[in-house]
Amino acid sequence: MNYQEGMAFLEGIAKSGSVLGLSSIKNLLFELENPEADTPCIHIAGTNGKGSTLAFISTILTNAGYRVGRYVSPTVFSYRERFQIDGVQISEERLLPLIIQVQAAFLRLEQKGLPLPTIFEVETAIAFLYFKEEHCDFAVIETGLGGDLDATNVISRPLLSVITPISRDHTDFLGQTLTAISEKKAGIIKEGCPVVCGPQEPEARKVLERVAKEKGAFLTFVDEEEITAITYGPSVQRFSYGGYQELEIQLGGAYQITNGATALRSILVLREQGIKVSDEALREGLVRTAWPGRFSAIAHNPLVIIDGAHNQAAAKELAASLKFYFTNKRIIYIMGVLKDKDYREIIAATYSLAESIITVTPPGDRGFPAEALAQTVREYTDQVKTAPSVAAALASALSEAREDDVIVAFGSLSYLGELTTLVEEQKKEV
Repeated sequence: MNYQEGMAFLEGIAKSGSVLGLSSIKNLLFELENPEADTPCIHIAGTNGKGSTLAFISTILTNAGYRVGRYVSPTVFSYRERFQIDGVQISEERLLPLIIQVQAAFLRLEQKGLPLPTIFEVETAIAFLYFKEEHCDFAVIETGLGGDLDATNVISRPLLSVITPISRDHTDFLGQTLTAISEKKAGIIKEGCPVVCGPQEPEARKVLERVAKEKGAFLTFVDEEEITAITYGPSVQRFSYGGYQELEIQLGGAYQITNGATALRSILVLREQGIKVSDEALREGLVRTAWPGRFSAIAHNPLVIIDGAHNQAAAKELAASLKFYFTNKRIIYIMGVLKDKDYREIIAATYSLAESIITVTPPGDRGFPAEALAQTVREYTDQVKTAPSVAAALASALSEAREDDVIVAFGSLSYLGELTTLVEEQKKEV
């Protein structure tokens, strides 16, 4: 098998769709001798901020001298971003033998007549196997969907569970109310294991407190009023929290302050378990953290920002950041969403800040057609037009923008990698 054949195997599984539940992933991991049991894990769930919080925590631990695996989804620039060690994505040469091992286990399950794993379950198995074989000191693992029935929830004894802010998303799978969704997310809380939670709505907080009490798990919340001395900026921000003054991060977006504080609190809880992280490593880790695709400036004059805001809560956060940073700026949107998202709520949260909106169709079967999105946008504003491709959308935005304007591309991570590549190619031509 070569790399292209390995990817074809994964693409074939992906066509089968997804099913929530743990039986198939447990069977698959059993065939692989349970690699998930060999690497201490920090497990992260939540609606928004999972990826950024994961990036902060893992970068701090790497900066402290540990070998740290990361498992994330979705990705922006490359499929292989899902599997990282110390912030470096896996190579094709290293990924192929892992695919071969997992394929062999997959075929054994098929021969036994057992239910076959989904693509996310296969990828989760690849991640655990990779981190085991590479002798990682820790793995920081992000849930794919929900918590209790997510494939990553085979982690039986996490060093720490982290739950970022919970809001309404994936309601078809997780429930229509914040209480129901919070019950799902709380599924990563394990007996006697510590939990750190970012700021939560009262309804969600009540659920998390109850579940933690039932499971005898020590629970810590990050409360926003405890984050002080905040200096906002689109690329450099500072804050004080947990006894630490003048902490600096280089991720844009006002919401990243909260994610940074949640990561800091997580590191302090890990310290209580004997994991050594110096104050210097903590501070430098926060500064060095990068997380592409989340309020990232990829060009200037005009300023081009990409942001993976893909649900109502994230869209509100994006709007708040745009208001804060660019009050007197003319803003042009490139918007592309997935058809299974609450696109109407995303539009409602953001449309009023845009001088004009260009809609685009994200790649894949889940991409919501640009014209259908534009029709919905027209219920709020007439300043909208469609583009037949990501390249055409970028060209249209750049032709319309003046040097001091701001172009913001958001709605789904799935097309932002292509847009970023196009911008980088234009920079080289200049």
